[in-house]
Parts: sequence; C-alpha cells; structure tokens
Amino acid sequence: MVMEREDPNQTVVSHFFLEGLVYTGEHPRCFFLLFLLIYSITLTGNLLILITVGSDPHLSSPMYHFLGHLSFLDACLSTVTVPKVMAGLLTLDGKVISREGCAVQLYCFHFLASTECFLYTVMAYDRYLAICQPLHYPVTMNRCTCASLAGITWALGAVHSATHTSLTFRLPYCGPHRVAYFFCDIPAVLKLACADTAVNELVMLAGIGLAAAGCLVLIVLSYIFIAAAVLRIRTAEGRRRVFSTCASHLTAVFLYYMPPVCIYLQPRASGATAGAPAVFYTAVTPMLNPFVYTLRNQVVKRALGRLLGRGSREAPAGRPPT
Repeated sequence: MVMEREDPNQTVVSHFFLEGLVYTGEHPRCFFLLFLLIYSITLTGNLLILITVGSDPHLSSPMYHFLGHLSFLDACLSTVTVPKVMAGLLTLDGKVISREGCAVQLYCFHFLASTECFLYTVMAYDRYLAICQPLHYPVTMNRCTCASLAGITWALGAVHSATHTSLTFRLPYCGPHRVAYFFCDIPAVLKLACADTAVNELVMLAGIGLAAAGCLVLIVLSYIFIAAAVLRIRTAEGRRRVFSTCASHLTAVFLYYMPPVCIYLQPRASGATAGAPAVFYTAVTPMLNPFVYTLRNQVVKRALGRLLGRGSREAPAGRPPT
C-alpha cells in the first residue's frame, strides 16, 4: 500500500501512512460520525458568519472585516485535516498520503494557522485603536489600511509556511514511513527523516516560537492599554459595552494559543501525547469560534438574526402559486 522507489544509493519513501488518533481504532465509525458532526458545524457556522459580515451593512467596521477573514481561515483550517482523519477512520487506504500530498497538507496547515496567529494580533491592534484612540480610529483604520493589514497577515503566513515546509522536505526520507500522528505536521514528519534534524527543530522552535510569542506579547500589551482605558470609563454600562466587544476576541485567542504551546515546545512529542491538543485547535476551536463571536457579541447576533429572518421571509415568496 505504501510505495517506494529505488534510488542508486538508498530507498526513497514516496508515500506515508498516517497512524491517526489513538483510542479511535475500537469504534472508528462512531468517531467518524463525531468528526462529521464537528466538521459540518464548523463549515455551517463559519459560512454563516462570513455571509453575515459580507451582506449586513451594520457590520462594515474593520473589526467585522477581520472577523470575516477569521471565519474563512477557520473553515479552511478544519478542511485541511478533518476530512483526511475521517477517511482514515473508514479504510486503511484513507490513511495513506503521498509525499507530495503530505507536503501540501503541511504547507496549507501552517499557512492557515500562522495567518490566523497574525490576524489575532491585528484584531487586538484594531480594538486598541478603537478603544484607546477613538477620535483617530476612523482615519487610522480606514478601508485601505484595513485591507493592507489583512493582506500582510496572509503574506506573512505564506512566507512562514513556505520556509518550514521547504526545510522539512529537503531532508531525505528513506526508511520508516509511518507518521505517528493524524496529519502531516513538522514534529511527526521530522522523526522519519534519515538525517540529523537538530537544525530543523531549532528553526521550528525559533520560527514558530518567536512568531507566536511575539504576537502574544503584542496582544497582551494591547489589552493592557485597553484595560487601563476601560477603567477610566465612569459608567458601568460603558465598561460593559467595551468589555463585550473584547471578550469574544480574548476567548478566541485563549482557545487558539493554549494547544499549540503543548505541541511545539515539545518537538519530539507526537502521537498520543500531542494528538489531543492538536485535535482541539484543528477541529474544535474552528467549530467554537462562530459561537464565541455570536453569543458574546450582540451586534453579530442581531445581524445573524436579520440574515436568517430575511431568508425565512423570502422562502415562501419563491414557491410557485397553487
């Protein structure tokens, strides 16, 4: 099932076998249905957010523009990993992935995940400007600036992912082909390399660690200034309104950052030790984000209600007369 081709000097692995998640082998179909439910909720929720932000004029501010990007990233991030997990739960062939497919999956995953990391930082900066510098906010965060910041996050994510993917797959893979993980990620793939991976692990810790830590520091600094500004608001209603606009973002940041810390600070951990947190931020967090931003944000909740209400009113009009 895993094909290999002969090289004059060594055997080169052309396919990998994803061992999948631990504890799913006894009841694979039950876990298939669970992941199908999670994936369906993820796509439906994020698509609804995306359509709502794009169609409702009340959600034209930069904060909701960035929320639309976040919803698109979450839907794509889940798509990179979850369907392959579901395929592996149904058949053994579903666990086989070509070397090229593995490289594409690794690139797409880190591209989307790092872009989301940078986007959370931009969203925190947006909240800082809106709350701490409200008079300058419309000029500073104009449509052009908003589009530029979003574009920069995508460009940084692409470069960041291309660097790690090229470093990972320039190594020779000439022996073991079983990836002790449920998708192609750097720590699990590096364990199969037929060469010293110390440099790769150092670059991974430095690149991913510095990027994540730098973004987290900027987010924390933004919210320190925001907290100071909130404390200067005299009315309880004003403080509550400001807090409600930030609570969703803080919750999403917490859900996003905690699981990767458990994985990439331990580059040699994979399989059973890293699988659980990885499932959380590749499948569960993208599913939860739409609920976080609708349940905690009254503006989004009302806009979503208008969208669903308009759809229900238009449905009878499309029926042929009887």
